[in-house]
Amino acid sequence: MDISSIGYATLAAILAPAFLLLVVYIRGILYRRKAAVANLDHVRLEGRTVIITGASAGIGKETARDLVRKGARVILGCRNIPKATRVAEDIRNTTGNNDVHVKQVDTSSLASVRKFANEILAEEKRIDVLILNAGIAGLDKRILTDDGLEYTMATNHFGHFLLTNILLGLVKKSRPSRIVVVASTALNSTLNVDNLNFEKGGFQSFRSYVQSKSCNVLFTRRLADLTRDEGVVVNCLDPGFVHTEIFDKSGGFMVGTVVRLGVPFMGRTEVQGAQTVVYVAASEEGGTTTGKYFEECKVSSTADALLNNEELAKQVWEASERLVGLQPDEKHY
Repeated sequence: MDISSIGYATLAAILAPAFLLLVVYIRGILYRRKAAVANLDHVRLEGRTVIITGASAGIGKETARDLVRKGARVILGCRNIPKATRVAEDIRNTTGNNDVHVKQVDTSSLASVRKFANEILAEEKRIDVLILNAGIAGLDKRILTDDGLEYTMATNHFGHFLLTNILLGLVKKSRPSRIVVVASTALNSTLNVDNLNFEKGGFQSFRSYVQSKSCNVLFTRRLADLTRDEGVVVNCLDPGFVHTEIFDKSGGFMVGTVVRLGVPFMGRTEVQGAQTVVYVAASEEGGTTTGKYFEECKVSSTADALLNNEELAKQVWEASERLVGLQPDEKHY
């Protein structure tokens, strides 16, 4: 083909997508290369019990593997039991530690959360680390759970809110203990507390995800205040932009199309995504600092607008209590 016969404009139109793809690919390589490493090979966790929600895939799975390798007893709280069972067996085989257990929990269902939490209270003597990791990236339309809660908010925030409240008494008895909240950098500091469930409209896939992650941060702030003198530290974190299956079921243009197409090129590996989670769960700093937000295995100011908003944190906590129907015997603060 004679390039001169095509014309520069046409040639540019042909090459532009390829050039853009190359730029994205290179940026992805650079992003992955600068990922922080927890560097906690010296840490041992024998005698510690860790619960991780959403540990059958992605960041949760690799966090579990790392903590099991350090000697921890780890309970994988997962919705899909056959899948989680296969993951548990793989973790046992790769770490040599058989103290890996699977229990069913669907954080979008308050009944499932209550059943799981009550089983834990009946069977476990301690919870040293509770990692709230399960999540979805957002659906393309507003879907309500059986509890009347918007599905993304229920999965990412309300379910974890209820679970933590029910287990908090045992977490306190296990002190020094930690609660680790997997949040995001996709945050909004101007939430409408009267519309957490999108009953007044305004629902969008990405907006629901951002709102749920913002609630994660505000929940961290309020819980850290409530447990500050109880021997419990509460921190949240951003694992980074990670290539996991969380995007496979997402909807909407932003998450379902733009993010899903970009993550194979820009996203970090699951092991890289687990590093900050492991750091907050097992490092000395993660056990002495409370009410903070971590990125790249260090405290970050990214979420300060939310973490410093004590009043909004209280309002979200109170609204969450109402929406999940928190009972008097489920309160341990």
